[in-house]
Amino acid sequence: MNKNVYLVELFQKDYKLTWDFQTELLQSIVDLKIRNRRENSNEITPNYLLFVEHPHVYTLGKSGDMKHLLLNENQLKEKEISFYKINRGGDITYHGPGQVVGYPILDLENFFTDIHKYLRLLEEVMINVLAEYGLKGERSTGETGVWLDVGTPFARKICAMGIRTSRWVTMHGFALNVNTNLGYFDHIIPCGINDKSVTSLEVELGRKLDLEEVKNKIQYHFKSLFEVNEFVDMPWNGLI
Repeated sequence: MNKNVYLVELFQKDYKLTWDFQTELLQSIVDLKIRNRRENSNEITPNYLLFVEHPHVYTLGKSGDMKHLLLNENQLKEKEISFYKINRGGDITYHGPGQVVGYPILDLENFFTDIHKYLRLLEEVMINVLAEYGLKGERSTGETGVWLDVGTPFARKICAMGIRTSRWVTMHGFALNVNTNLGYFDHIIPCGINDKSVTSLEVELGRKLDLEEVKNKIQYHFKSLFEVNEFVDMPWNGLI
């Protein structure tokens, strides 16, 4: 089992380019697994964690409802917001500047073969990061992601999650609102949930945060919870 993870910092990248890159990485791991089984080989499969910021974009998961997008095509163009129907689970969400988006491309057979556990650990990573800032992140029953003040009229989502897996290989991941312009959520029904609001670290703490600091905290807790042996920096140049 290979518990090393390549850490790829993509900085600001177009959503579609990044989605295609995720797909290529996932497929390369799946192909290697198929070849290993066919040839009775044991070549190790790699794991990746991509960090990225996207230009303004709405993405609708495979179980999502188009009615949760409140803008038409012309309005999207006017506001310079992209829109994609994609192959992750979940409904509609927003990505944009000031948000830390992470895409773990993991072969779960290197860690554990349990999708439920995988999602709960991703949530736990974010709960631990929020705790470092004095915030109590929580799960909301039946609603993937991380929230504040669950069970009260002030419940609000701070981190969205949605994944896809193939032969135990993951893609897509999490989006933590750090310095995000929350006004863009007004044009959708986030995750199809219309009775709760969204928030960000900036709103909760009353100050802007350094994204690199937040990513370092995510990396630390991800390493601990997933029992990663080592993160190996991989430059993105030439990859995408």
